[in-house]
Amino acid sequence: MFPALLLAAKTYTLPPDKLAKAIEYAAARNRLHFIAVAYGILVLVALLAWRVAPRLRNLAESATRRRILQAYIFAPLLLLTIDALELPISLYGHHLSLKFEQSIQGWGSWFWDWTKGELLAFALAGIAIWVLYGAMRRSPRRWWFYFWLAAAPMVVFLMFIEPFAIEPLFFKFEPLAATQPALVAAIEKVVARGGLEIPPDRMFEMKASEKLKSLNAYVTGIGASKRVVVWDNTIEKMNTGQTLFVFGHEMGHYVLGHVWIGIGAAVLGILIFLFLAFHAMRWALTRYGARWEIRDVSDWASMPVLLLALAVFGFLSEPLSSSFSRVLEHNADIYGLEVIHGIVPNSSGEAAGAFQILGEVSLDDPNPSSFIEFWLYDHPSIGERVRFASEYDPWGKGQPPKYIR
Repeated sequence: MFPALLLAAKTYTLPPDKLAKAIEYAAARNRLHFIAVAYGILVLVALLAWRVAPRLRNLAESATRRRILQAYIFAPLLLLTIDALELPISLYGHHLSLKFEQSIQGWGSWFWDWTKGELLAFALAGIAIWVLYGAMRRSPRRWWFYFWLAAAPMVVFLMFIEPFAIEPLFFKFEPLAATQPALVAAIEKVVARGGLEIPPDRMFEMKASEKLKSLNAYVTGIGASKRVVVWDNTIEKMNTGQTLFVFGHEMGHYVLGHVWIGIGAAVLGILIFLFLAFHAMRWALTRYGARWEIRDVSDWASMPVLLLALAVFGFLSEPLSSSFSRVLEHNADIYGLEVIHGIVPNSSGEAAGAFQILGEVSLDDPNPSSFIEFWLYDHPSIGERVRFASEYDPWGKGQPPKYIR
């Protein structure tokens, strides 16, 4: 347990040795992000220049005349080629997580998770690409809109099945009531304070400590699959008051509809990206299609062009998506502070202490550059969150709370 005096801290601080390590880690991680984007774009450009996709298309078309089977030949081979070429970036990312003690996962286990991720991507990509190229063949000018109509329910379906069909492939989950009954009893008080009913069977503990050292908690799923997940590392490192704040924050996402807001934003983003990609592909194929041996937009071999356009637009949109996420996370912080007020003594201090612990374990940089914060941070900086938690007191100022009246 971290020193109790940190609970009263109004600023996020690190001892000198950890500060140097946090700065080094932040620099390496930020550098890797931008290198990974550039490298991924170069990989796609190289595949186009080397005409890899036309060769895979020819292989798929010679193997069968059925389009869905062609999709399940072409898509996995193309994705495997891309991911294999990008594997050095992924390997270095795991190396960093081991070096800076964010992970304890061995390389064998890591490769097995990578393999499972690839197999899952192959299964999903085959059907998605089959639908996409079916829309392209039937409507060369409106395919982006028709595929979007199909993609929206796909996103919702994936969000629904993720908690029980995808996440357990990588981590173990147990009902929180079975592993932490005293914590569940405390959580039920917070739930009642918020005027809600979140049954214990929707609260889970994730055995993150088998692979990771970092701390986290989150809300996942929609409808009947919606649940709150707290990592076992979080429970181990934080006291009950701090853990209740973390839960309150996640409960805020649950109550404030952030899951559905996120889905709505993702669906809107897909529509915009597809529209932009439609115009980018038309321009690129008109100019370079013959050189790349791509027949037209509905040719399987046009997939790297689409992926290249989406990669560029995705990178350019990062500041917008990060800013949007920071707003949701800040509102969840407010909800968490309000919902534990009156239940947890010194609730602001406990919240600030939770952020201090989170930052220290995760080696968060106390002074990130304005550019990095603007471009990459999907949460407010830890320093900002500690300060806000320490100072947020509408009750003492005679002001109404924002969410819990």
